[in-house]
Amino acid sequence: MESIADNPSVETAEDLPSVEERRALIERVAASEQFSRSARLRNFLLYVGRQSLKEGCPEIHEQEIGARVFGRPDSYDRTSDNIVRVNATELRKRIESYFATAGVQEPLIFEIPRGAYKPVFHRRAPAPSHHAVLAAETAASDVSPAPVSQAAVPAHTRPHLHFLWPSVSLLLAISCALLLVQNHAMRTSLYPWRNQPAVAKFWTGFLGSGRDTEIVLPDDAASVIEDVTNRPILLVDYLSRNFIRQIQSSNMSDDRKADLYEVFNHNLVTFGAVRATQMVLAQIPANSPRYLTYSRNFAADEIKRNNVILIGGQKSVPWDYLFGDQVNFIMDYDYAHRITIVRNRNPKPGEQAIYPVNFSSGNLIGYATISYLPNPNRTARVIILGGSDSDATAAAAAFLTSEDQMERLQNTFHTKNFPYFEALIKTSRVGGTFFNPELIAYRTYP
Repeated sequence: MESIADNPSVETAEDLPSVEERRALIERVAASEQFSRSARLRNFLLYVGRQSLKEGCPEIHEQEIGARVFGRPDSYDRTSDNIVRVNATELRKRIESYFATAGVQEPLIFEIPRGAYKPVFHRRAPAPSHHAVLAAETAASDVSPAPVSQAAVPAHTRPHLHFLWPSVSLLLAISCALLLVQNHAMRTSLYPWRNQPAVAKFWTGFLGSGRDTEIVLPDDAASVIEDVTNRPILLVDYLSRNFIRQIQSSNMSDDRKADLYEVFNHNLVTFGAVRATQMVLAQIPANSPRYLTYSRNFAADEIKRNNVILIGGQKSVPWDYLFGDQVNFIMDYDYAHRITIVRNRNPKPGEQAIYPVNFSSGNLIGYATISYLPNPNRTARVIILGGSDSDATAAAAAFLTSEDQMERLQNTFHTKNFPYFEALIKTSRVGGTFFNPELIAYRTYP
């Protein structure tokens, strides 16, 4: 039997990649250019990658991926629906492309073997050293050029080294400046709340459970479909895709049905939601695991074990319905009058029961809700950012990342640490930009 000593490519226990090495590599590949335009394949990779990191993880099965990544029912028929196998083929191509291009210097690589879905990691075979290449070239050459001594070179052709020192000094100065910039960027990514005590208090509290953080982008295709059909998409119908079957069996024209089906086949995210996501991501240190996923690809079990940030109201993020019984301020839609409203389920003196979105002299008055709650198991935390439109959602994210706003909120609560809470914010917009956020109502919970 061949021993490790006989075969240096066999990894010893010390050579096996750690969980953190594998996690970091999966995140780098998922964030690469190869996956920048395919949220579905990125979520596919992140799901099988995360599952493979679990201790004692068995093989990952096609049925499981179809349900968790592609939103199929748990018992869907794989013989008639090959969505996992089709996407797995493309996934393998993009992984290979990454390691052949941007990741060509990665010392650790992985692949997803055909016929399986669990990533397999191994060290990249080292490239031949420079000295080995030179030795091989020398051995292959029949004639070696005679060495040329320094004395054989005329003195007037020798380089004047004293002319090189200014250039070397300039290069050293530029390198030092670049290192300072990189060091500042690294410190900012690791300590995003420097000189922001109120913001730091909130976000360290949110991340304090030590869980991974899932940031769920809105499914604005679902919101468009609700606008056209003038009926809500409940979470149970969203997960089972039953609302699509309801559309197909309705009395709509065939053209309208085809249009809606085409809309749903696109991953639509508004610019305001992207801005909100950028602001939220900036508050999570680089060494804290965080993942982006699309609402329709989000898995229900993630909300039971991880910190979750839901970006958008329940029209575009039906997952918000899970917390309908816990929240007081609900970002809702009045289908009879076709306007966005905020419902105040238990108004206090001076508060309104309904806050409608009003237009006045070209200025839009918008509302945003922030809900900071425990997850269903009370093992992690949830943030829900909802807005009367996507820009108002961005205003909610800006509120949570503003030292002035969070300091005022902390003083309003009269507590050192942030409790679980809800906040209703009124904003005004001119020229597509929200400003003057105003806290008009709030609730706190133990």
